[in-house]
Amino acid sequence: MTRDLLPGGDWRHGHAAVGNVEMHYVREGTGRALILLHGWPEFWWGWHRNIPSLARGFDVIAPDLRGFGDTARAGNEAFGPDDHARDILALADGLGLDRFGIVAHDVGAYVAQSIARAAPARVTGLFFFNGPHPGIGRRWVAPGHVREIWYQSFNQQPWAEALVGHDHETCRIFFEGMLRHWAHVPGALDGLVAPFVDNFMKPGNIAGGFAWYRATHAARMALVRDGPPDLPKIGAPARFFWGRHDPIIPPEWSDTVPDYFARATVEIAEGAGHFVHLEVPEAANARIAEFFAAFP
Repeated sequence: MTRDLLPGGDWRHGHAAVGNVEMHYVREGTGRALILLHGWPEFWWGWHRNIPSLARGFDVIAPDLRGFGDTARAGNEAFGPDDHARDILALADGLGLDRFGIVAHDVGAYVAQSIARAAPARVTGLFFFNGPHPGIGRRWVAPGHVREIWYQSFNQQPWAEALVGHDHETCRIFFEGMLRHWAHVPGALDGLVAPFVDNFMKPGNIAGGFAWYRATHAARMALVRDGPPDLPKIGAPARFFWGRHDPIIPPEWSDTVPDYFARATVEIAEGAGHFVHLEVPEAANARIAEFFAAFP
């Protein structure tokens, strides 16, 4: 295996005190800062096909969100987007980053939006792969889509962690089925499933990821009950690279992006599914670099 396929390779690992935990991150390259915020079921290594390329022109920081990867939770806490946003802002403070760009996917997209609302002066730009946003509203449970979000309820069950984490094989079955269903490019995840499973078999990591769904359940139900909320538009420049074949966050849902972002462009990644950054990394990296090259 080459470096970009090994979580434990010669990456530059670091830890920073963030609140009551030590946040783990990987940092590569020099230049303007980019913080990469992963989704679920991922951790920092979900960016391993992007970090080396982006590090040629940027200071790239890929943290493990609290409860994911090698950043532990404190006790039984369940962190939502605003909580994670405070963590990332504290990490940026600890690393001496005044301003930074954000590249985000899935869970990370929620966190990025919270950061952009809480500290707009610090964000140079936002780059999203696909991009859950409040405009999705009730479509989460549309008749043709509700079967795709079964895991959002499953992950909140009190027995879910014990069932998935019963042994390595049950963990593999759960995550491999999900990863391969959400991807579109044939073979894109070959060789990647085992490291993801190994990550979730670390003590606390299944619970840490599942905790996200408990923390965000009320907000999801509010969207389903009340529809899209009225919110001020995020002012930071934003770009979306949205997988044509994403079964979880389909590209048709990008129609409400202009309702929540003042300066946003959307491009469809025609050959990709949910994991655009892993499925078509060359195209993803080129667009990220082009987007952030425009900002001082």
